[in-house]
Amino acid sequence: MKHAVLTIDDIASKNTRAIVDYLCEKKIPAIMFAWGKLVEENYENAIYALKKGIIVGNHSYSHPFFSKLTMEEAIEEIEKNEKILDKLYQDAGVERKYRPFRFPYGDKGGANKDALQKYFREHGFNKVKDTQIPYAIWKDMGLDKDIDTFWTFDFGEYEIRPGSGVTMENILARTTQVNPELGKSLLTDEDGSHLIIIHAHDETEAMVPEYYRTLIDLLLDNGFVFDAPEFFPAGWSA
Repeated sequence: MKHAVLTIDDIASKNTRAIVDYLCEKKIPAIMFAWGKLVEENYENAIYALKKGIIVGNHSYSHPFFSKLTMEEAIEEIEKNEKILDKLYQDAGVERKYRPFRFPYGDKGGANKDALQKYFREHGFNKVKDTQIPYAIWKDMGLDKDIDTFWTFDFGEYEIRPGSGVTMENILARTTQVNPELGKSLLTDEDGSHLIIIHAHDETEAMVPEYYRTLIDLLLDNGFVFDAPEFFPAGWSA
């Protein structure tokens, strides 16, 4: 059986509320990673996600490449968003039990990577449980030890933009392409367990209305079960 934890990056957008409603309709749990500046711009939609039971994690304040930041700048990006998320949870009347973090672009900070992982361990951040992920590359890359939340599959639907030449058909085709590092494709991986990314982008919505339904329905139709995310305790170390 194919399993996945669903993560949705870059809230809050105008279509965040519609995505949340669809997840609730399908009874799919998820983590939404919040881009602080966008939360400020679409605050009520982020509140709505929390009130509907979505876990909201930190995706930095301004979505930079962390390898281009000093350590001080990196911490400022994280902590500025932490303050926004603390207030968000308070205003929603929801207890903030977990503090997952995802780096924008999967950029773990370059020369500051180890220092940032140490920072996460010492400042109450939670690692999403990943012991169910079976792929050797996960351990080979040290992802089983990192506190931040990486992924096994990214639809990349954010590439659908005016003039890009990328269509929804291109995005869907990726799910059947064999990943050379895994030796299998997402849809044909019968015993896989994945961390999957979709993005909450109004720009994609404008070009492909309800694109998130198409992506999620594809996974459901192909036998995926969406698991509730679990977390190691703050301060966890492999």
